[in-house]
Amino acid sequence: MDEPFCIYQDIYLIGSAEISHPYDCCVYLIDVGELVLIDSGAGQRFDSLVDNILALELAPEKITTLIVTHCHIDHVGSLAKFKQKYGAKIIAHSLDAEAIETGKGIGAEAYGVDYEPCQVDVNLQGTEQKLVFGEQEFTASHIPGHTRGSIALYTDMGGKRILFGQDIHGPYSAMWGGEPEKAISSLQKLIDLKADILCEGHFGIYQPAGEVKHYIEGYLRQLKKGLD
Repeated sequence: MDEPFCIYQDIYLIGSAEISHPYDCCVYLIDVGELVLIDSGAGQRFDSLVDNILALELAPEKITTLIVTHCHIDHVGSLAKFKQKYGAKIIAHSLDAEAIETGKGIGAEAYGVDYEPCQVDVNLQGTEQKLVFGEQEFTASHIPGHTRGSIALYTDMGGKRILFGQDIHGPYSAMWGGEPEKAISSLQKLIDLKADILCEGHFGIYQPAGEVKHYIEGYLRQLKKGLD
């Protein structure tokens, strides 16, 4: 199994199908004095995520916040555990909050796993919202298409723009809460951010800016072709 690693400055990958559990999305950690997590995996290897934080010589007790990019089980499965053990504040878009809080529509049955519903502490509203942790500012951007309440997060750090773009690859099917027409606008919105580093929801890290643009444009073309 692969190891957790530093992506850039104080940004780390601590979970993925290769690092923590085959069902897990990419789980990202940002150290801004306090620790902020983006997504939580499917819930089958919470202890592995904690061990990976420790392996990076960081303290899990400093986790204050967990930002949810969308409500699918492979992203929300360990939310309740992080909240219970470390008091993590859960942030998600209001349009996905009900699914996170009830477990309905998160797709747990497709994975054959149990889900412990988790209260969302901060409901993001509208198209963009600023979030500040330590001295670092982030922008949460509503990008519907994969789910109604999907968000991406981006920040400028050390002269680079880092984009946590979640599941750019989709799927964008109605069965999973997808809306292809909205996804087209959302992917274009991500391209327009001109990120230098993309932290994707399952397929890892893309850089520099040209590779980020190329990756997102590939899925945008697929979507447009599917609607022709």
